[in-house]
Amino acid sequence: MSALQHAITAYADADTPLEYQNPHESVKITGFWIFMATDMLLFGCLFATYLVLRTHTDGGPTAHHLFDIPGFTAETFILLTSSFTGGLSTLAMRLGKRKQVMAWLTLTILLGLAFIGLEVQEFAADVAIGATMQRSAFLSAFFTLVGTHGSHVSIGIVWMVLTFIQIARRGLNQKTARKLFIVNLYWHFLDVVWVFIFTIVYLSGVVM
Repeated sequence: MSALQHAITAYADADTPLEYQNPHESVKITGFWIFMATDMLLFGCLFATYLVLRTHTDGGPTAHHLFDIPGFTAETFILLTSSFTGGLSTLAMRLGKRKQVMAWLTLTILLGLAFIGLEVQEFAADVAIGATMQRSAFLSAFFTLVGTHGSHVSIGIVWMVLTFIQIARRGLNQKTARKLFIVNLYWHFLDVVWVFIFTIVYLSGVVM
């Protein structure tokens, strides 16, 4: 390869995000977009089921009686903030600032744990008053939808911890950059799903 070709390649790499510079890593990112499309179908089915069953309370607790406005508002604020800090970790990665990546990733993990903690408290409080999945079709649909999202968040937290360890050991390279980018993409997707849960499940539940 001539000196001119080397210079052109170096310039192209400088203008291409680190996670996209290796074609093999770029293909994996495309594959993850396809995976998220299938996950959208899963949540779409769960939302449709909830909308059909939300009035089927069988004389049991309704959404208006169960949902705690300060509680789900705090969950929303925490999760949206974690998406912002996750985005900052991606930005720091693009700038090659490893320490900042690890700091923002740590904060994102802690916020994710806080969100899960609040959700577990919410579920425990519901169960304590007899609002279990078996009580009504509404509660079955609610616990399935929100619980599925919560399990996704839990997986995302474990994934971020593993990504953090790999960056700490190997630094920022094309492979770890791709992993960080994908886990944050996944996290942003969960944020979007939560916005729909917040609107369709919680807000509509307290006003109807």
